Amino acid sequence: MIATNPPVDHAYGTYAGDASKASFVGGPDQILSTEQVEAFVTEAINGLDVDGKNVCLIVPDATRTCPLPLLLGPVHKALQGRVASMKAVIALGTHQAMSEESIAAFFGYEAGHSEDVYPGLEILNHEFWKADQITDLGTVPAERVTELSGDRLHGVPMKVELNRHAAEADIDIVIGPIFPHEVVGISGGNKYFFPGLSVHSVIDVSHWVGALIGTHAMIGTRPVSPVRALINEACRLIPADRYALCFVVKSNSEVLQAVSFGVSEDAWAACADVAVQTHVVYKEQAYDKVISVMPKKYEDIWTAAKGFYKLEPIVADGGLLVIYAPHITEISVMHKGLLDIGYHTIDYFVKQWDKFKDHPWGELAHSTHLRGPGSYDAETGVETDRVRVALATGIPREVVESVALEYIDPATMDLDELAKEPGTFVEPHAGEVLYRLESERPKG
Repeated sequence: MIATNPPVDHAYGTYAGDASKASFVGGPDQILSTEQVEAFVTEAINGLDVDGKNVCLIVPDATRTCPLPLLLGPVHKALQGRVASMKAVIALGTHQAMSEESIAAFFGYEAGHSEDVYPGLEILNHEFWKADQITDLGTVPAERVTELSGDRLHGVPMKVELNRHAAEADIDIVIGPIFPHEVVGISGGNKYFFPGLSVHSVIDVSHWVGALIGTHAMIGTRPVSPVRALINEACRLIPADRYALCFVVKSNSEVLQAVSFGVSEDAWAACADVAVQTHVVYKEQAYDKVISVMPKKYEDIWTAAKGFYKLEPIVADGGLLVIYAPHITEISVMHKGLLDIGYHTIDYFVKQWDKFKDHPWGELAHSTHLRGPGSYDAETGVETDRVRVALATGIPREVVESVALEYIDPATMDLDELAKEPGTFVEPHAGEVLYRLESERPKG
């Protein structure tokens, strides 16, 4: 049996995870076969005490590359007939809900016929907009938030609210990939609870701490970041036993390189150690122009901003980063407040805090993430950026410029020719692989 209720230890006095305690298969230089994955998952789930219990599976939405049927199929088969109930909740965070057609394509069944593939499994969006779908689990005190945030926040308690299906289950199992992440360092694991299945308090507090640290300093970092420490602390209030089936997906594919299972912190740690090797690419030089070509799974700039986060480190000072996505027509489907505040450096908000303190902190954080490092002079009103940011999308020029970003007509861009230009780098599948300079490679 796999242990539950892990003790408090490691960084920040909260459980950080021990990779050696998780079941694991694969590695940074491996490709796993379907048979290997299915056998691993089956053995892992068979080892759980689930008989007669209510199980909640927490899965990503379609903005994450995830061969979900490959993982969910054997999980479902191993649980079927043993559990009292089985639900799969899509961890939207603050993304828009998935339609039945999108869910069917992602889960691998014909729309309206989930019972044909997953009998007994109830599939749900995380309806964060419905109060009756949310459970109040308590509060992380302000003093603890100060400690875990590295003394960055004072006098701010963190109310912990969670999707009721996960809160009421006996066992929660996260099924999701691991990637470098702009807010938490490395995604996955407990992040599927917070922000994946939560509402504004944990999201606002954790994302604002990430903004104060800065995306460049945060993204792709291992071990546990202050933001993950906050998330892990919130998870300690979840009454269910928490497990995770984590995996590393080869970039621009649905091929798995590693899979881990165990207590959620342990399983996350095992695959995070792989992701920092497989999904971080180091470049010898910085580029004057970087173009992030965004896949169509990113439907607005809120999600497509990953094209900035993961390539900004290799843009030269004063250089230009272009998010190229002709299919995108909106800044954000769910966060219209960005049209009011625009995109700015962290200094812009901190030095005018009385003006912005009542705006959702998650939106403020996202704003700073896409603008990148820089400064703001409150006396002159002049904002100085490390790099310039342009959108080459289907969003009208007037909207782009109203949020303080540069506009480029995507029809004027020949990506093949641009890739030949000296000092230019084009990433044709942006959003998952992090680029950094060789000088930033961790020593040892």
